[in-house]
Amino acid sequence: MEATVVLPVLKKRLAFLSGGKDRRSGLILSIPLCTEQTSMEELSSTLDYLLGIPSEKCKARGFTVIVDGRKSQWNVVKTVVLMLQNVIPAEVSLVCVVKPDEFWDKKVTHFCFWKEKDRLGFEVILVSANKLTRYIEPCQLTEEFGGSLLYDHIDWLNKRLVFEKFTKESTSLLDELAVINENEKGSQPDKDRPLDCTSLPSFDPETVLQTGHELLSELQQRRFNGSEGGTAWSPMDDELLAQPQVMKLLDSLREQYTKYQEVCRLRSKRSQLDEIHTKVMQVVNWLEGPGTEQLSRQSGIGDSIRASQALQQKHEEIESQHSEWFAVYVELNQQIAALLSAVDEEDLEELKGLQQQLSDVCYRQASQLEFRQNVLQLAHLFHSAAHELSQQLDGLLGMLCAEATPADGAAIQQTLKHLEEKLKSVEGGLQGLREKAQILLNQISNQTSWTYGKEVPAENKENVEHVQCVLDDMQLRKQRCEDMVDVRRLKMLQMVQLYKCEEDAAQAVEWIGELLDALLKTHIRLGDDAQESKILLEKHKKFVDVTQSTYDYGRQLLQATVVLCQSLRCATRSSGDTLPRLNRVWKQFSISSDERLQRLEVASCFHFAAEKVLKDSPEQAETPIGPETYEEVESLGKSLLDRLTVPVVFPDGSEQYFGSPSDMASSAEHIREKMKLVEERRLQQETEKQPEEQEEEEEEEEEEEEEDFETDPQHS
Repeated sequence: MEATVVLPVLKKRLAFLSGGKDRRSGLILSIPLCTEQTSMEELSSTLDYLLGIPSEKCKARGFTVIVDGRKSQWNVVKTVVLMLQNVIPAEVSLVCVVKPDEFWDKKVTHFCFWKEKDRLGFEVILVSANKLTRYIEPCQLTEEFGGSLLYDHIDWLNKRLVFEKFTKESTSLLDELAVINENEKGSQPDKDRPLDCTSLPSFDPETVLQTGHELLSELQQRRFNGSEGGTAWSPMDDELLAQPQVMKLLDSLREQYTKYQEVCRLRSKRSQLDEIHTKVMQVVNWLEGPGTEQLSRQSGIGDSIRASQALQQKHEEIESQHSEWFAVYVELNQQIAALLSAVDEEDLEELKGLQQQLSDVCYRQASQLEFRQNVLQLAHLFHSAAHELSQQLDGLLGMLCAEATPADGAAIQQTLKHLEEKLKSVEGGLQGLREKAQILLNQISNQTSWTYGKEVPAENKENVEHVQCVLDDMQLRKQRCEDMVDVRRLKMLQMVQLYKCEEDAAQAVEWIGELLDALLKTHIRLGDDAQESKILLEKHKKFVDVTQSTYDYGRQLLQATVVLCQSLRCATRSSGDTLPRLNRVWKQFSISSDERLQRLEVASCFHFAAEKVLKDSPEQAETPIGPETYEEVESLGKSLLDRLTVPVVFPDGSEQYFGSPSDMASSAEHIREKMKLVEERRLQQETEKQPEEQEEEEEEEEEEEEEDFETDPQHS
C-alpha cells in the first residue's frame, strides 16, 4: 500500500510509529484516541499501512502497542484492543492501555484483559500515564506519554512520500534502462540505423538520482544527529525507511544509467557522422550552385549613389543568404574538429576529406563575396564624392550668380573668405574624387568573373568609361567656377576699398566729435601766468592743426568713395550722410576752437599786463606805472570774466559751455584775485604819490612867489 492512497487518513494521526523501542527492541506502535468518535475502518487502514513499513526481522521482535484512552470511552478502547487481535495478533507482544486517573474501575471488573490473554494472543495491561515508564524507557516515549523522544508526524509523512516516490520512480527507471541496454547489447552495431526516440526512459535519470541522493543525505544526517544526542531518532531510520534499500537502488540506478549513457553516446556519434555528411553536401551543393550563379549576375558599379546603394543592398541580400550557409560551415567545422579525436580510423579519413572539401568551397566563395563587396564600397565612395562635389559646385555657382550687396567691408571680407573656402573645398573634393576614381579603376582592372576564370571585358569597359566621364565633367565645371570667382574677387576688392573709405570717413567724423568733446570738457584752463597762457596757446594751435588734418583726411576719403561708386556703377552712399555730418562737426569745432583761442589770447594779455604791474614795487620801478596800465588790466579782466560766463553758440542754435560750472568758477576766482592784487597795487601807488605831489605844489608856489617878487619888488 502506498501513502498517497491513504494520505488523508494518515494525516489524521490515528496511529503512528514514533521510532521508539521497548526493552526487547520491539517497535512501539502508538494509537492516540481522541474525544471524537474514531473510525475503525480508517484506523484499520492506518495500521495496515504502518505494519507494512518495518522489515520482517523487525516484525519478528514484536510490537508494543500503546492505546491512549485518556480522552476516549471504555467501549472504544475495548473495540480497538479487540481489533488488534484481527489485524496484528502475531506481531503484538504487549498492549498498554493508558487509562484515566479515576474512571473505568467498575467496568474493568466486568472484562479483565489478562484473563483473555490466551484468546487474544497478547498481553493487555491497564496503566496510568505516569507508570508507563515501568514497561518502556522514557527516552523511547514521546512527550505526550511523559517521554523525551521527539516526533513530528507531518515531517515523517512528507519524508515517507518522498521515499515512496523515489522507490517507485527508481524501480520503474531501472526496468526501462535494463531493457534499453539489453536491446542495444543484443543488436549488432549499425551506423545507418538511427537512434530510436521511443527507447527513451519515462523519467529523467538525473532528476531521480538527485532525489535519491537528497533522501539518502537526509537519512544519514538524521542518523548522525541522533547518535550525537541531538534530535532523537524517528521512523525515518534504516529499519522503517530502509536506508539500505535507498543505497541499493542508487547503486543499481547509477550502474544502469552509466550503461545507458554509453549507449546514447555511441548512437549519438553515429548520428552525428551521418548528419555532418548530409549537411556538408548541402552546403557544398548550394555554394557551387545557386550561390555562384547569384554572384555571376552581379558585375556593374552603378551610375549614381542610388544605383550603387541598390547594388549594395542586393549584394547584402546575397551575403545574407551566404552567411546562413557560412554559419552552418562554422558549426560543422567545430563538430568535425570535436569528432576527429573520438572517431575510429575508418571514419577519421572520411571526416578529414569532408572538412577539406567544405573549407575549400567556403573560402573560395567568401573571397569572391569580399572582392565584390570591396568593389561596391569603392563605387559608392566614388559616387558619394562625385555627388558631394557636384553639390559644392552648384552652391558656388549659385553664390557667383547671385548679385550680393554686402552691408559693410567686414561682410565683403567674409564673403570673399567664404568664396575662397568654397573654391578650396571644391579643389579638395576634386582631388579626393580623382584619388577614389584611381582606386576604383585599379580594383576594376583586377576584377575577374564570378564563374572562376572567365573574364568580363564588356562590363569593365563600361565602368571605366563612366568613371572617366564623371571626372571630365567635374573638371570642366570647376574651371568655369574658377573664372567666375576671379571676376567676383576683383569686384569684391573694390567694394572693400569703398566700404573702407566710408568707414574711415565715418571714423574721421567720430574722431573730430571726440576732439570737440575733449576741447569743451578738458581744455578749460587759461593759465596762472603769462608764460603758462602762452604754452596753452601753442598747444591749442597744435590741437587745431591735428583736427584740421583729420577733417582734410575725411574729405579726401569721401572724394575717393565717389570715384569707386562710379567704377562699380552704384549710387554713392556717403555724400548724403557722412559729408554733412563731417561739415557740421567741423563747423562746431571751428567755432569752439576760435572761442578757446580768443580766451587764451585775452588771458595771455591779462596776465602780461598784470604781471607788469605786480612785477616790482613802486619804489623799485624804473618808470612809474601810468593809470592806463591799470585800466588795461581791469578791462582785460572784466572781458575775460564775461567770456567765461558766455556759452559757445553753434549754427543749429545749440549751446555748450567749456567745462563744468565749478571749473569756470575756479578760473574766474583766480582772475578776480589777480585783479584784486593789481587794484591794491594801484591804491598803494596812489598813496605814496600824494606827499610828493604836495611837495611839488609847495615848490611850485615858492617858485611862483619868487617870480612875483622879482617882477613886483614893491609888493613884496
